[in-house]
Amino acid sequence: MIFLVSAAGLLLEVAYTRIISYKLWYYYTYLVIGLALLGIGSGGIFLATFARLRKASTETILRWSCLSAAVTVPLGYFIIARLPIQTSAIWNYGDGSSYKALAKLSLICFVLFASFISVGLVVSTILGRETENVGKLYFGDLVGAGLGCLIAIPLIVSLGPPGVVMVSAAIFAIAAIVSTAQFKDVSSYISMAVLVVLIGTVIGNRSLPDIEPEQGKSPATHAVYSSWGPVFRVDVHKISDENYLLAHDATFGSGIWRYDGHPERLTRFDVDVRRLPFDLLGTPPKHTLIVGSAGGNEILAALHFKSPRIEGVELNPVTVDIVKHRFANFTGHLDQQKGVAIHQGDARTYMARSTAKYNLVWVVAPDSYAANNAASSGAFVLSESYLYTSEMIARTLAHLTDDGISVAQFGEFSFKDRPNRTARYIMTARAALQSLGVKDPNRHIIVVDETGTAGSLPTIMVKRTPFTDAEVQRLVTAMPKGPVVTHPPNRDPISEDWRLIYAPGVTPADHLTARLAGATPSTIQSVVDSYPFRIDAVHDDKPFFWHFAGFNKVIREIGTTLKDLPDPENAIGERVLLLLLLISIVYAMIFLLLPFLFVRKTWAKLPKKATSAVYFGALGLGFILYEITMIQRLTRLLGYPSYSLTVTLAALLLSTAGGALLSNRLAPRASAWMPRAFLALCALTVVYEFGLDGITDHALDKSLPIRIVIALAVLTPLGGCLGLFMPLGLSQVKRLAAGEEYSAWAWAVNGFLSVVGSVLTTILAMEFGFRSVQWLALVLYAIAVVAFLGMHRAANRMSAS
Repeated sequence: MIFLVSAAGLLLEVAYTRIISYKLWYYYTYLVIGLALLGIGSGGIFLATFARLRKASTETILRWSCLSAAVTVPLGYFIIARLPIQTSAIWNYGDGSSYKALAKLSLICFVLFASFISVGLVVSTILGRETENVGKLYFGDLVGAGLGCLIAIPLIVSLGPPGVVMVSAAIFAIAAIVSTAQFKDVSSYISMAVLVVLIGTVIGNRSLPDIEPEQGKSPATHAVYSSWGPVFRVDVHKISDENYLLAHDATFGSGIWRYDGHPERLTRFDVDVRRLPFDLLGTPPKHTLIVGSAGGNEILAALHFKSPRIEGVELNPVTVDIVKHRFANFTGHLDQQKGVAIHQGDARTYMARSTAKYNLVWVVAPDSYAANNAASSGAFVLSESYLYTSEMIARTLAHLTDDGISVAQFGEFSFKDRPNRTARYIMTARAALQSLGVKDPNRHIIVVDETGTAGSLPTIMVKRTPFTDAEVQRLVTAMPKGPVVTHPPNRDPISEDWRLIYAPGVTPADHLTARLAGATPSTIQSVVDSYPFRIDAVHDDKPFFWHFAGFNKVIREIGTTLKDLPDPENAIGERVLLLLLLISIVYAMIFLLLPFLFVRKTWAKLPKKATSAVYFGALGLGFILYEITMIQRLTRLLGYPSYSLTVTLAALLLSTAGGALLSNRLAPRASAWMPRAFLALCALTVVYEFGLDGITDHALDKSLPIRIVIALAVLTPLGGCLGLFMPLGLSQVKRLAAGEEYSAWAWAVNGFLSVVGSVLTTILAMEFGFRSVQWLALVLYAIAVVAFLGMHRAANRMSAS
């Protein structure tokens, strides 16, 4: 029973992370994790604080909790899927649209929260009332949740997240049937009827109401093809007879173009800034690598400029399937063209396996095509990306031939005034070059700008060896002397200005990026410090490339309306994260702490409340700090963020279950084992701090199954260790006071800090890096150990008296 409910809860949580990412934006997925924790925790609090629930029989609570979840979870999906919303309007203070958007976001939050209450009621009822077998039941709870994580991604790929929501509801219906001792009352027949309906919706899940993305994103209404993948959903929109748009989670992603197998006919690239790397090289690059090949536009450019060997690497299997199979006739079977190979996988993993040397490595940024799309660019602000760190650039440069170049392009809103992306990439490239022993990087970087009516698309070229005078001269000669006019299909002509911003030996433009590229090591920091946004180098420990506005700056300017912001990407993501933190605090206070007013007389008599609050609060925050930072750090090992999420959660849940089982044997000598558990945690943290990156680097060239096994090996000791602390603490609570109220208080404080920590972890990581956050987690567990020893001494005194 507890196994089924926990599995259903985790399936629901993972499915909603994908649904919310598609409907709203990537950064709202942090809210799903927090609200899931809140709903589960609130179920236990309601059970302990409301007399009617306490008096109800176990079978009644289990049956009706599961049945209500089987009914309300699908209803919740329909509300979330079809509710129209525009979250950016929240920042139009004083406007009716602001209050309306906030009210709708609050409704979505409440529906998400309510979807998990039944899980908390069931788990708390079983664990609270079956005290003799609590260790085994807790083990079943965590194993069920772990299994839910493991099967979530395969189900999402095959059924889509809406279908997985229905699977979760069907499991709740099965649990309702299982919980009924005799099939005599009406609830049994209702449960079976609901199960039949849900099985029908799973089988015909394609007919479920589709998700309506928020205004500002691209609805799939007129998409000619749609598919969910482990990375994001792809919707294919027809733009003209010559090209289609690929929308990634309903935002502008990339495109696919008609190709007839004749590269010489691709004359549009003759007036495209993508020609510049080929002009600089002088001769066709013998071996070209496209990182993030998407719909194949850069592959076509390389074909047009006669590169004889071209490799494309694309993370999302759905995109690869579109190019190689679904739209293969349209793309001219691009992957079958002479010299072309398209690989599905993570670029860093692919490069770690490869021993090849490339003449050209082209890093295609996901927003290169969307310089003027404020909303989609803002979506990247809080996403960690290991493609744009100094370590990745250094690896790329190591794969170049002596005359090879690496090229990156980033769309900019206003290259003239706020070239944030280009500036940060230059700083990161300088850090990469210095890590390779280059003392003066300014002879290794070239910057070109292309500005037109659709925004700017600057090009940054980086070379491991210094650019030669001949290479620079070839580029100068190729630069157009006036505006470049392009003729997109079914659109008005576009006039673009190309400008050489910086190249070694050429008089630089009066521009920030030129000053950064040409600065000496002694003057570079003053240039960075004088700029109002964060453009320092990005590293693997803090891979938030698009985080340009510090939280102190965002808080100071929080009163500025959206229309008065000079550049939405510089504040919206951070504002949303602060809003989510506030929502988490308010919800946690209302649903976790406020219910204790109903039992305040009993609560007031509980001994050592403050000490226990410190203990369980430190565990709640410390655990979530470890969990989320490991999810983020292991993304580099596993390649897919969704794989990292599910593998990390599954590993921690399963190993935590093992720790919980072991805690039953250790409870009689808890005071002796607690410091030992902390010392083990110290050792593990040191390994993660100083050894995890090395483990990851050595494992990147392994296959995905092997990397998953390595991730499990890394996480299992951590989960086993962390799994000891909560049960050992609850054993002391039972010694301090009888009844459910004290245990409920412990779970409430633990849940409060866990919910808040689900958002706070990302804020701390963005400001201080993953390693610093993990050190903080260790400090919190040290505080917890001190508090535990205080609880243990108090319990001993009470026993003695």
